[in-house]
Amino acid sequence: MQAMDRKNFINAKRIVIKLGTNVLRSDEGNISLPRVYTFIEDISNLVKSGKEIIVITSGAVSMGKKKLGLPDTKGTALKQACAAIGQSKLMSVYENGFDTYGICAAQILLTEDDFSVRERYLSLRTTFNKLIELGVVPIINQNDTVSTLEIMPRYAEDDTQVCFSDNDKLSALVASELDADLLIILSDIDGLYDSNPKTNPQAQLIKEVKEVNESILALASGVSEGGRGGMETKLQAAHLVTRFGGKVLIANGKLPYVIKRIFNGEDLGTMFLPSSENLSDKKRWIGYATNITGKIIVNDGAKKALLEEKSLLPIGVTGIKNSFHKGDVVSILDERGNEIARGIINYDSDSCEKLIGKHSDNIIEILGYKNYDAIITRDNITIL
Repeated sequence: MQAMDRKNFINAKRIVIKLGTNVLRSDEGNISLPRVYTFIEDISNLVKSGKEIIVITSGAVSMGKKKLGLPDTKGTALKQACAAIGQSKLMSVYENGFDTYGICAAQILLTEDDFSVRERYLSLRTTFNKLIELGVVPIINQNDTVSTLEIMPRYAEDDTQVCFSDNDKLSALVASELDADLLIILSDIDGLYDSNPKTNPQAQLIKEVKEVNESILALASGVSEGGRGGMETKLQAAHLVTRFGGKVLIANGKLPYVIKRIFNGEDLGTMFLPSSENLSDKKRWIGYATNITGKIIVNDGAKKALLEEKSLLPIGVTGIKNSFHKGDVVSILDERGNEIARGIINYDSDSCEKLIGKHSDNIIEILGYKNYDAIITRDNITIL
């Protein structure tokens, strides 16, 4: 793929902008109102120019913590309490700011199940699209106050994988759900470097990434101070968005008027170019937007077949982990424990246990019925 010039890169109609905790607050830990109002001014100008903007914001827990005068937020209950206090203060800043420019803002608080449950996922997309059609700027945050991880018993198992646990991944899921052209992640770092700039003064900023592969993912290190993400979660977000054909820019949100400067064509941050893969909406949902408890372990022959976009047959299964129902999305692991794919299962876990290593011709004999020859059909599998 040829290099993309900056003008083509920023040529986007629907844009998701993620504002991290560290770019929203000052060095003293308070919300930096001048910086936030600058973001609001730049976003308002984009909206008035005809662009569709969706904002993912962090900062609720941090604002609640500051309001209570706490030194930290250790413990889930305390973090949830701080989120409840801080979220209304955070939203009032956005509402007042956008009101100044005659633009309506809408608050949307999301949990994992809003993506993982297919019906809610589709309903949410309808709501988003209606808000955008009305010229409203959705202001989205993770709903830390009622995290489903804490109130849903079936998520208590240690190896459960949730669809998002930070706003970097949330921004990617929203961009995916809405088929956004561009995701901008504003952090407190200039972009992706070829080594850690905090420990290596010779580290060089990477201006353009053609593919988020293993070597690119290996460049991530550490978690951002004050936030829950870090470069690793930002690269995972870029991986998802570029797989469906979107573009991603990671840039420094502390630069003055950074959003305006980006859309003026300044050479800021790291550009992640879209792949030609163009994952369908359903494949994106299967691969990235669902919470995973059940797991299927497969042999090398089945792994090879999956990578060749074939169905998963019972003869290739060597083990089952955790319980699941027909229609759940499960994780597919190789025998070394590496997750290679996810898919919608055609049989429940008890039935799958009975079919381990068996031929498809024997399914009726073993179970007394047959849904499909395959444990998971190829149209319902997303390779990771």
